[in-house]
Amino acid sequence: MSEKKKFLLRLDIDVYNALEKWAADDLRSANAQIEFLLKDNIRKAGRMKDQFPRQPTEEK
Repeated sequence: MSEKKKFLLRLDIDVYNALEKWAADDLRSANAQIEFLLKDNIRKAGRMKDQFPRQPTEEK
């Protein structure tokens, strides 16, 4: 497993509440949801492509 960098993140309470609900809907923690969203957007932007291959997702 790769090393994890810890840092403090301050969010608007409404943003955090929406994120927390979204994470629960996807059966993830808020932290895992943030990491998932960041990796997905980094991949889509064409940055560090090789490090974050797209994960297969289930259709809802």
